[in-house]
Amino acid sequence: MPSFTVNGQPQRVDVESDTPLLWVVRDELKLKGTKFGCGLAQCGACTVHMDGQPIRSCVTPVAAVEGREITTIEGIKPQNGEYHVLQQAWIDEQVPQCGYCQSGQIMSAAALLSNNTNPNDADIDAAMSGNVCRCGMYDRIKKAIKLAASRLGSDPAPLGDSSEQELQNG
Repeated sequence: MPSFTVNGQPQRVDVESDTPLLWVVRDELKLKGTKFGCGLAQCGACTVHMDGQPIRSCVTPVAAVEGREITTIEGIKPQNGEYHVLQQAWIDEQVPQCGYCQSGQIMSAAALLSNNTNPNDADIDAAMSGNVCRCGMYDRIKKAIKLAASRLGSDPAPLGDSSEQELQNG
């Protein structure tokens, strides 16, 4: 039985070791924010963080996360109950149209900002290149990332690896 941590909570699941993490998160743990898109790691809708790095959960077998820290979209909300800086920027810039890809988009953006709190266009394009938005909201996504970065200012703590545990308890 694989054991790992999801959003700060220890988990042990009774599934086959080759079961994709996406289905463990959605079906076993009932965290429905992570979406199934293509099943081929091509669209990014299923993006979660493993030890702070974005991964595609649709092709990651649960055996590969043994002893690791997984963060889903539900785990990035701060403890105070307010929106995560990226979630608020998404709202302010009116990013979502259909919204289906947005949890994966936000998870990729969070990974970018945890390493670079002042990304330029090329940084954003590189970090977000694996995320597909069928509605074509790429300009709004880029604006939202820049807005979130400006709100972070010189305090990367809301996104940094050192505060990952604090974020996951929210």
